[in-house]
Amino acid sequence: MKCDPTLYRAAPPSLAVKPRLIRHLFLPPLVILLMVGLGYVGFWISEHYGIRSLGENGQRQLELHARAVESEISKYTYLPSLLELESSVSELLADPSPEHRQAVNDYLEGLNRRSRSRAIYVMDTTGRVLATSNWRDVDSYLGEDLSFRAYFQNAVRGQPGRFYGIGSTNGEPGYYLAHGLEEQGKIIGVAVVKVRLEAMEERWQRARLEAFVSDENGIIILSSDPARRLKSVRPLSDDTKERLARSLQYYWYPLKELEPLARERLSEGVEKITFPANAELVSDEQEISYLSQTRPLADTPWNFTLLTPLEDLRREAINQGILVAVAFALLAFLLIAWNERRKVIATRLAAREALQEANNQLERKITERTTDLRASNERLKSQIRERRQAEETLRRAQDELVQAGKLAAIGQMSTSIAHELNQPLAALRTLSGNTVRFLERGQLDIASANLKTINELIDRMGRITASLRSFARRGDDQGQASLGKAVDAALQLLGARLESAHLQLHREFSDVQVQIDQTRLEQILVNLIGNALDAMQTQPLPELWLEGDVVDGKYRLRVRDNGHGIDAETRKHLFEPFFTTKPGEQGLGLGLTLSASLAAATGGHLGVEHPASGGTAFVLSLPLVSLLPAEPI
Repeated sequence: MKCDPTLYRAAPPSLAVKPRLIRHLFLPPLVILLMVGLGYVGFWISEHYGIRSLGENGQRQLELHARAVESEISKYTYLPSLLELESSVSELLADPSPEHRQAVNDYLEGLNRRSRSRAIYVMDTTGRVLATSNWRDVDSYLGEDLSFRAYFQNAVRGQPGRFYGIGSTNGEPGYYLAHGLEEQGKIIGVAVVKVRLEAMEERWQRARLEAFVSDENGIIILSSDPARRLKSVRPLSDDTKERLARSLQYYWYPLKELEPLARERLSEGVEKITFPANAELVSDEQEISYLSQTRPLADTPWNFTLLTPLEDLRREAINQGILVAVAFALLAFLLIAWNERRKVIATRLAAREALQEANNQLERKITERTTDLRASNERLKSQIRERRQAEETLRRAQDELVQAGKLAAIGQMSTSIAHELNQPLAALRTLSGNTVRFLERGQLDIASANLKTINELIDRMGRITASLRSFARRGDDQGQASLGKAVDAALQLLGARLESAHLQLHREFSDVQVQIDQTRLEQILVNLIGNALDAMQTQPLPELWLEGDVVDGKYRLRVRDNGHGIDAETRKHLFEPFFTTKPGEQGLGLGLTLSASLAAATGGHLGVEHPASGGTAFVLSLPLVSLLPAEPI
């Protein structure tokens, strides 16, 4: 490219001095002003998008921790209503005698220990405490008049009582859940459970999470920072303060207002708040800004607030603003230098084409780099969308797994009840038929014995259903059982099958006391002996061995048969639920699964061995309580 030399010819001195003087006077202030302005714009944009990103991440954290608080609050809501099922509680409310009060005290003490609540107590309709789980303590609630509490007033009217307050007896905070106890449609008393929620504050502190929960009065009742606890998040009128003081909900605390230095509302439930710096923290900052995100807690009038510090974000935004200002200053310097250089090169016509080519090449590289950066930005956006979709898919899968687990638990409970009652019902049918024939023959002694056995079987079915209800309420049911009695009961249930099979029975065990409920031990033995009888149906000379010995403080009972044995493929699925080799009408595939579960619940174990002589041996190992001084049976 050729240039006209006259274009770069110097201007006359009289015309060139004034523009240069103006440029030297005004260009540096203009550059500084633009640098400061662009730095502020860079700071504002970085802070704006940083707060948006921080808010999106904080929203997920807010939902996660709010759900954790809701779960902690709601897991005790069922507990007061359970006292309606306890007959001793209704007897105490009908007749508050010392014997009834002591019985309910002991029951509430055990229930409180198992549920890990703070206290459980029962009040009459006047608000007087008749029985409590802390009756042994010096500051027991026994005999106190708590009729002024809002939870009692709601519960006695048949409404759910939910209340957070500080105890008037010992000044200890807690969450109270009250339920009106009804009898024949009439409320005869109130059951109350007190729960401590301070464990959540400790978890927040360990996780370095700044959060708090405020109640319906705007009072902070839970906080990761103890300095904020029992302060108001909104101004309280004098009438409100007087009403709260009379109710003693917060004992005698002054309920000061938590006043921020600055507050800026960003959206619904989202604010930017500035507080004075904590004097205990080692920091050069005089104030700390937070992104405050609040959402209501389900089933309560409370709100959960998550505070996310903005100091790191603001520091990063300042750095971004400084970087933009420095980049602009550098760019301005480069432009000025390039302009001066262009003027110098303008006097050198021979080098102008080389400079233009270098400039074009630089622009091409900038364009290519811009294209690469744009493509990288698109790929990054695509990855962000895919990750969000993956998180949404994971959340839905987790919800579906939780729902499937609930349905599986309900199905297993229904099939367990049917399976456990099947054997006693079969025995009842056999005994009732025999009793009719014995009565017709006039054999009253045998008929009377059969009727007693039928009565015992009915009691056994009652114990089974009671055990299932007890298991559903408490999670485990420890007890002691006699092995000899359990074996006799199981053989009696299977007596018809044993007699028809012409079985040779070898009893080589001792009558010991083991740690398991008597009914559950009989259920396990009925399953094991019944399976052995099924395995020996085609055996011409069936034999059954019941062999026992003591190993490492546990008693091992081997139920061994000489049946057809178990093949290798079946062994892999032996203890799986609903797996059975029997026809559908003869078994549900739950006997061994339930037996193994019952043994494991008491610290025992159910396993299987395959003797070299043939047949199958199931080994039941249970914790040993005591060995009775009796000869082997």
